[in-house]
Amino acid sequence: MTIKIENLNAYYGALQAVADVSLTIQECAVTALIGASGCGKSTLLRCINRMHEIIPGALVSGVVRLNETNLYEPQADPVAVRARVGMVFQRPNPFPTMSIAENVLAGFRLRGERLSKTESQETVEHALSAANLWSEVKDRLKSPGTGLSGGQQQRLCIARALASRPDVLLMDEPCSALDPASTGAIEELLGELRLAHTVVIVTHNLSQAMRVADQVAFMATTSAANGGHLVEYGSSTQMFDHPAQSATQDYIAGRFG
Repeated sequence: MTIKIENLNAYYGALQAVADVSLTIQECAVTALIGASGCGKSTLLRCINRMHEIIPGALVSGVVRLNETNLYEPQADPVAVRARVGMVFQRPNPFPTMSIAENVLAGFRLRGERLSKTESQETVEHALSAANLWSEVKDRLKSPGTGLSGGQQQRLCIARALASRPDVLLMDEPCSALDPASTGAIEELLGELRLAHTVVIVTHNLSQAMRVADQVAFMATTSAANGGHLVEYGSSTQMFDHPAQSATQDYIAGRFG
């Protein structure tokens, strides 16, 4: 699914976090959002699956289209949107009272959807396999999800997002709390997920963006009072080897941020 963002603005009360961003995110590719802390990357990510609006006082204006469907049209169901646009957060967050299998199926329970035993088993195996975790946990599906290692917990959270078979997968710094080996496993997984999903990842690790991203969007803000805006967007090769904007050059060179 192609994501088309048009004139998107996002606020926390009177504070503007994202300012007039327009961006087309390619289907079946990994797009990395980069930029200094506070430039609106994570807020933009949450706007794509309508999670920003659940924050008290938060406001969004503009359009986000999944292919030609406007996710912010009045009749759009936010819960259904979040099933189509999965989200993985910075720190692994398996539900502590649920087993590995129950964690995978948690989205269905939260939406009030009932699966048969066979459907549940097939969904768990498919999602864990897609997250490259099945072979490691297939013999302990009834064990607590929190008993896994940090990297395994993050892949469990990815499996939970994949269980609903979303069109888009959003990841907010998914490797920031992981060791190098676990980070490598997640990055390898991203290369596989891009074959069937549109993936958007927020990362502060420029080397990671170079390794995993097909497209890169650089965001910046001029002051705390001004929302983050899109400075430049292009292929990973173009952005890192030949950025067109001096601000992009300075950020990639480490002169700020």
